[in-house]
Amino acid sequence: MNMATESMSGLMVRALSVVLLVAGFARGAGEIRRDISYDDTHAAQKLDVYLAKSVEPAPVMVFVHGGGWRAGSKKRVPGFLRQAHAEGWLAVVSVEYRFTNVAVHPAQVDDCARAIQFVRQNAKKWNIDPERIGVTGGSAGGHLAAYMALQDDEADPAAKDPVARQSSRVLFAIPFAGPTDWGLLGRIAHGHPAYRQLIGYKPGTPASEMAADRIKDVSPVSFVSPDDPPFLIVHGDADRVVPIEHAQVLEAALKKAGVPVELHVIKGGTHGVSGAGGKAAVRADAYMRKRLGAP
Repeated sequence: MNMATESMSGLMVRALSVVLLVAGFARGAGEIRRDISYDDTHAAQKLDVYLAKSVEPAPVMVFVHGGGWRAGSKKRVPGFLRQAHAEGWLAVVSVEYRFTNVAVHPAQVDDCARAIQFVRQNAKKWNIDPERIGVTGGSAGGHLAAYMALQDDEADPAAKDPVARQSSRVLFAIPFAGPTDWGLLGRIAHGHPAYRQLIGYKPGTPASEMAADRIKDVSPVSFVSPDDPPFLIVHGDADRVVPIEHAQVLEAALKKAGVPVELHVIKGGTHGVSGAGGKAAVRADAYMRKRLGAP
């Protein structure tokens, strides 16, 4: 082969590579659609959709914000998700939900499950792959993300509402500094009032005076079973708001059930780990890309 022919072949290979790349996804952030109602019970039941700039149906990460189940905003999407969206291959759905001053548990988990079902109902319209849905969140959002991955499927095949017929299951979960077991309130100091407010108790209520069924039902660890999806649990070992025992209890339960789980501990990490930045984001980003088959 002479140099001219070799040069032409090289150009053809590079051109084909570009065509294949464009066919898979177009680099650059896609459209953002804000404040889409996924239910009509309360004005808070809205979500933002960051559409992928992709030809093929894109994977999606559902993000649930923190704030003690009574504050925060769906507008604060972690940087590692925004970066992946900017690359063009990932869709992101950021969920708002009812706060505890409106309704206590299980309103928040019901809202998040409904939001996932709503995403599946609109998957074709939004060019989303309904089989590749991950969920993440920090602090209260970490609790809700874990709950979404562990609770039974909310799908009701007999429902008249087409959204309610959709599955609420996810492919994997990445909770950052999320509470998992309210039973720990009776064994470890938890100064933040939100734990009690979430299940309808006043701040300072002794753990011994809280109903066992409420403690069990609000705790994601209560729903661990062998058919659960994989987990990456990210937690700081110096977290005083959500003690690391919450992560350790969930890790142990998942291992016992045979569910793939990794506990990524941030040494010296405080509750700031829930913001899903820094070292926490690096591991989460790699895990997410592998699970979703990022290009």
